[in-house]
Amino acid sequence: MTTSLAPQHEVPIKTIAFVQYPGLTPLDIVGPLQVFSVLAQLVPGYTTVVVGERIEPMATDTPLSLVPSHTFETMPDPHVLIVPGGTVPTVAAMADENLLDKLRTAAARSEIVGSVCTGSLLLAAAGLLTGRRANTHWMYRGLLTKFGAIPVAERWVRDGNVITAAGVSAGIDMALHLAGQLAGQDVARKVQLFVEYDPEPPFGPIDWEDADPAQYAPRLRQRLDQALADHPALLARLTD
Repeated sequence: MTTSLAPQHEVPIKTIAFVQYPGLTPLDIVGPLQVFSVLAQLVPGYTTVVVGERIEPMATDTPLSLVPSHTFETMPDPHVLIVPGGTVPTVAAMADENLLDKLRTAAARSEIVGSVCTGSLLLAAAGLLTGRRANTHWMYRGLLTKFGAIPVAERWVRDGNVITAAGVSAGIDMALHLAGQLAGQDVARKVQLFVEYDPEPPFGPIDWEDADPAQYAPRLRQRLDQALADHPALLARLTD
């Protein structure tokens, strides 16, 4: 007597990839990464990776260093590609043609392309936001127009297959929104529960009247000058 076994069908793996480069802001990458890591624990078929030029410790804009899990060459085709942001190092990375080319290649292989904070400036510099509505940290929002993007002051904004979040902590909100899109609202709510994301700022919500880009223009110009001292053409483009 023989027993036939039904064929086992493997669940296709959808990779959610985060881009790492030197000097980024840790919460930009770690917040959304934690959301999607919990999603991968709850729903079969998802996995998270962090990709960089090399698998070695990279400095951030805090004392913490981070190590990618993959290089761009070994990364599986990503279902979602997320680019985190930062301050001066991120602006400097806008002139890194090698990184921008890798972003273009990876984005072309992705179903969804996203960014957190000034990560959208890297997408913009790579030519991936032309004609699209997009957001970034409020102090840098005006720079999006230099690359043909349409700035939008929202917590996150989606235009086609591209989703961009506002500054730093907005990446967690964007990630939960995407978790809901990928796996359903019930799963996303469970992810939110497991990471206990229920903000109660001790001093209340932000007073957005204080977020006046004109008031902080000298600080922004100082950062641009510092980051792009060796790239006068790009500096001129951003400051004209």
